[in-house]
Order: sequence, then structure tokens, then C-alpha cells
Amino acid sequence: MHVGHLRSTVLGDAIARLSERMGHTVKRQSHVGDWGLPIAMVVQKLVELEDSGESTETITLDTLNAHYKAAQAECKGELVALKTIKKYGSHPKALVECELRVENAGENMERAKSRLVALQSGDGRSVKVWQRIYDITMTECLATCARLHTKITDEHSAGESTYREELAPLVQDLVDRKIAREDDGALVIDVEGIKAPCLIRKRDGGFLYATTDLAAIKRRVSKLGGDRLVYCVDARQGLHFKQVFGAAQKAGYDKKPDGSVAQLEHAAFGMVMGDNGKPFATRSGESAKLSDLLDEAVTRADAAVAEKNPDMPVSERKPIAEAVAMAAIKYTDLSTERIKDYVFSFDRMLAFEGDTGPYLLYALVRIQSIFRKAEAAGIDANAAMSAPFILEDPAEKSLALTLLKYPRTLASTTEASEPSRLCAYSYELASGFSSFFDKCPVLRNDDPASQASRLRLCDLTRRVLSDALETLGIPTVERM
Repeated sequence: MHVGHLRSTVLGDAIARLSERMGHTVKRQSHVGDWGLPIAMVVQKLVELEDSGESTETITLDTLNAHYKAAQAECKGELVALKTIKKYGSHPKALVECELRVENAGENMERAKSRLVALQSGDGRSVKVWQRIYDITMTECLATCARLHTKITDEHSAGESTYREELAPLVQDLVDRKIAREDDGALVIDVEGIKAPCLIRKRDGGFLYATTDLAAIKRRVSKLGGDRLVYCVDARQGLHFKQVFGAAQKAGYDKKPDGSVAQLEHAAFGMVMGDNGKPFATRSGESAKLSDLLDEAVTRADAAVAEKNPDMPVSERKPIAEAVAMAAIKYTDLSTERIKDYVFSFDRMLAFEGDTGPYLLYALVRIQSIFRKAEAAGIDANAAMSAPFILEDPAEKSLALTLLKYPRTLASTTEASEPSRLCAYSYELASGFSSFFDKCPVLRNDDPASQASRLRLCDLTRRVLSDALETLGIPTVERM
């Protein structure tokens, strides 16, 4: 997984959690791209290595990445270089060598395409090699999902490969009912209001992303009983989903067995950008590995926690640093309006002040500290939980009013599939508590009724803020 996978993982999980929090039955479907041409390139590469006598039984993820880059390069060729040479001239030998590489690239690409068709047709050897690639890749991906505190597991993985037996019958159904038509040897579906038709089968018989997505809609509506299908995919796929949704509606795949129609939504999101205004990447220009990004965040969070708590044992500090780092990264992503791009900045993410994940965690820790101190002082905090609220100070009233907004905030956030709304509320609540904490003494209060009221207000704030962070999938800590 690279940094480009961060938003779909974090946003998709939060959107699912929100619907669960509102009492809906949620069925997660992690639609892994495990069955297209890029995968076929790697399969073809490994098959060629095996044919040359090299063993691929013990390959690692790093080895697979290297093979993938090599396969891409072999299939890409040097068309730009060839055009430049022909336009401006060069040594004849350079021209011949460049033409040969372009010719070889075309042949390599054709072999990869043939391998894709073989894979889609269930060829035994192709599927065996593919399975090895899948197992290695998904083990690492799911480990990263777990580290990000998402509820994305193997149980929820329903990648393109899981639809392979459904594609041919689906296409035949579309042909039989005259939903699809032939166009220059390919099969397409005309979608009302969209100039470009939806391509579902290529001339060589290969299926496409749209074919799989149509099968997915059919399965999710007719078999899983989906009333509302929310697709958390980046905004660049907007046209694709308009085509697919239109084609599904034309084919009736959005109709449930009882005749009702499922709601199809594209929860589009923006990009994670570098400070140069381009999609976030390493200095070499390659997509940054997500695991490396998480490691760097933990290292920085650990340094910040150590600076604030120099006497804290390493064994206690490390788990806190891990949680703070994940909270920082996730909150930055979720608090950005979904459709907008944002610039990745460790310094901004890990700040303990302002609208950040660590600030929210710190607010929660301060509340927990109040109750630990109350217990140490012999104050019965449990008895205060049934005390009447006495809201006289403006800070008390403001905090209480913010707490009352929580139910409708949850509802509107869920309806709009917009986690940033709940993030904004959480920050407002944490800020309101900070103001209350500064102006309204809780334990240093000579009035027992006022003390009990404020303890109860602290507890309610703790419960609501904890619930909001849990709903967003943001980890919390007891101490910082």
C-alpha cells in the first residue's frame, strides 16, 4: 500500500462505522484491485522466471514490487525517445536500439494481455501464480489496515477476483436482453446523458473494471440486500461510476427482490498532496509506501511524547506514540472535507495544539486525569453521575449546548458520508471543554452541588468525545 491508499482506507472505514453507530446493518466490501492487467504483468513475469529455471516459491513483497516495476518498464518501451530521435535525428545505432526496445515492449504487453485473458479464463498455472502474489500482498495490506485501527479484515475483502465466475454470465445476460451492443468487436452499454458508452468486454474477450463493478452491484443488491451502496473511491473515478451506475440502472441490477431500488452513491475524495502541490511522493518521485509513512509518524510522535514526559518508561511511551501517530494521521485525513485535496505535513498533524488528533486525545486525557485525582482525594465521582446539572457559568452553558448537538451531528454526518463534520464537532467539543476547564474549577470547588454538577458534565464530555473518536476509528490513550 502506498500513500494513495490512505484515504480510501480511512474514509471508507469511518463511513461504515458511522452507519453502524446509527444502527444500520453494514456489510463492508473491500474491493481490492487484484485481477487486472497490472497483476497479469506480474504473473507473466513470474511465469517467465520459472520457465527460465528460477524459483519463485519464496518471493517476498519487496521482490514482487521489483518484478512489478520491471514488468511495467518492459511493457512501456521508449515511445517518447523514439519520436524525439526521429524528429531531431541521432546515431543510426541509437535509432535501431530504440526501435527494438519499442517493438519488444509491444510484444511484452501483448503477452501480459494474453496472460490476463488466461487468468480470467481460469488457467491453472496462471491462477496458482496469482494466488501466491495475492497471499503475500494481502497479508501486508491487512496488517497495515489493522495498524490504522480500521475494521478491514480478510472477511471483508471482496476483490475483483471474487467476481471472476460471474463476469461471463453477466455479459451474456446483458447481450441476451439487448442491454449491451457490439461496437467494433467490443461490447458496450449506452448510458443516457453520457457521451462515452460503458465498455464491458474488449475485442480480445477480456473483461474490464466496469464489468466487475456491474457484477458487484448485482451481488450487493440481490444477494447482500443492500439498500444504500456507498463507494469510497477517489474523485478521478467520477466518470467511471456515472457510467457504471447508469449501466446498472439500465440493466435493472439496482432493483432488490421486493422491487425497491437501491441507492448508488460515489463518496468521492480528493488527493493527498506534497508541499510541491503534486500527489505525495518520495524524493525519487515514486509513490511513498504507507508503512514507511506510518513509521515516520510514530518516530516523530515518540520524540514529542518523550520531550513532554522525559521520565516516562520506554515500554509505556511506545504504545502511546503509536496511538498518537495513528490518531494524528487519521484525524488530518478525516477532518479535511472529503472532496478536497490536502497537503501532507507531519508538523501540522502531530501538533498538540489546534485542530489536530493529538489535541483531541489530550482533551480526553485531561478529563480522565480529573477522575483519577478525584479518586485519590476520596471524592465519590459515581455519586455525582445522578446529580442535577447547575449551569451558571457561560462556559458551562456553552459546553452543555455543544453536547446537545451530538445526536444531530451524527445523523447529518452519516447521511452525507462526510466524516469531517464529526471531526469539526469533536474539535468544538474539545475546545469547549478546555474553556470550561480553565474557567470552572471542578475539584477545587467548595460548593458540593456545583462540584457534583461539573463532575457529571466532565463525565458526559468524556463519554461523547470517546464515542465520537471511536466512531471515527481514532485510537485513544489513558495518558500522554
